[in-house]
Amino acid sequence: MKTAITASGNQVTANFDRRFGRAGWFCVYDEETKEVTFHENDTLIANSGAGTKAAEKMIAMNIKKIISGDFGPKAKDLLDKFNIQLVILQDDQLTVKNIIERLK
Repeated sequence: MKTAITASGNQVTANFDRRFGRAGWFCVYDEETKEVTFHENDTLIANSGAGTKAAEKMIAMNIKKIISGDFGPKAKDLLDKFNIQLVILQDDQLTVKNIIERLK
């Protein structure tokens, strides 16, 4: 199962970013293979609809769980429609590595 984690950078030492649609990066952790990849959020600078566009990207990448701090209502509705689990964390002091360790 693939899990996306919103991140401020493209390394596991990067801080967790509580913004879904406006996060700089998405870390994708494959729980089966333990592979970690980073994908730049190219919808970050969109004037509007960043959350929905980011949700569409998650669906296209076959993500089954997303860990972030907040999801806008349109993005949440779209992700719910595709049965993607949403995990909300409020601790922005966590790093991506901290979150991956919790998933293991």
